Amino acid sequence: MSSLVAFLKQVSLAAKDTELIATFNVDGNVPASGAYVVGLVMATPDHSHQSRIGIEFINGEAVSFYCFPHDGSEENFDLSGVEHSGSSITGRFPLSAVMGTGEGHLVTAFSEADGRDFQANVPVEQSLWPEGDSSPR
Repeated sequence: MSSLVAFLKQVSLAAKDTELIATFNVDGNVPASGAYVVGLVMATPDHSHQSRIGIEFINGEAVSFYCFPHDGSEENFDLSGVEHSGSSITGRFPLSAVMGTGEGHLVTAFSEADGRDFQANVPVEQSLWPEGDSSPR
C-alpha cells in the first residue's frame, strides 16, 4: 500500500446529542489493500486522563471501531457507527469516549498504515462545547 494514498488532510470533531462525530478527510481514498487506521488522541490539559479512539480498515473495509481509555480497557463499538466513501471517513462514537476531558482538552488526529505510525499530531477542528461550558452537549 502506498501511504500517500491515504494522507490525512483535514479532521473535524463535533458533539451532537449523545454522539461524538469525527470526520476524517484523506487525500485520495481509503486504501483498498493492507491495514489503515485513523483516530484521535484526547487528553486533559495535564494528561491525567487520555483516550485513543479509532477506526481500523483492512483491505478497504472497516473492521474495528474502538476506544482505548487511559485505564487500559478497550471498548469496541458497533460498526454501524462508521461511514466511509472514498476520501471521507465518519465515525459516530458514543459521547462517553470523551472521558470527561471537558473544555480545554487536547486533541490531535493520527493515522497508521500497515501497522506503522504514518501521521501524528494532525490538527483537529472542533466544536464540542459552548464557550464557558465544561460539559458536552
